Amino acid sequence: MESLLVSTGVVALAEIGDKTQLLAFILAARFKKPLPIIAGILLATIVNHGLAGALGAWITAQVSPEVLRWVLGASFIGMAVWTLIPDKIEEEETQVAQKLGVFGATLITFFLAEMGDKTQIATVAMAAHYATPLLVVIGTTLGMLIADVPAVFVGDRLANRIPMKLVHSIAAGIFAVLGVATLLGAGSSLGF
Repeated sequence: MESLLVSTGVVALAEIGDKTQLLAFILAARFKKPLPIIAGILLATIVNHGLAGALGAWITAQVSPEVLRWVLGASFIGMAVWTLIPDKIEEEETQVAQKLGVFGATLITFFLAEMGDKTQIATVAMAAHYATPLLVVIGTTLGMLIADVPAVFVGDRLANRIPMKLVHSIAAGIFAVLGVATLLGAGSSLGF
């Protein structure tokens, strides 16, 4: 249950101000059809984070517990630093797949925008750390929806009122705590 809750919270915080949340704002402003946008976000996230969770599980099976502990600890600390760097979205990402309709455009652009993004990499790391990839994927997907669904409905009005530096600092702090705890052996009860 811890893996579900931590994954949900960390990704929800990390996603605020992230390029995929900015993409949700742009798609909502462009298409003004929230339900197909939300469906596209959900499916893109399930597929993307499902692959990331599977990679995390594979890494856990392939890497020795001691090496995994150091790699995960360093990864979480790296995620903390990365979270403090604001994302920008490029206009090309919103132009992809316009001929596929609102759902198709959202599905394709979200999937592509999430490739190599901090929340995808965090999903890999948390799936490897907790060794419960399904719960992590459910949690990271919920976290994405918690951050992105309101963006679809309220757009830029909400973005200007959220204290982005504070939210990013909290998310970075959580990643840093996970990193330090992992390096200190907090995952040893999980077999690392």
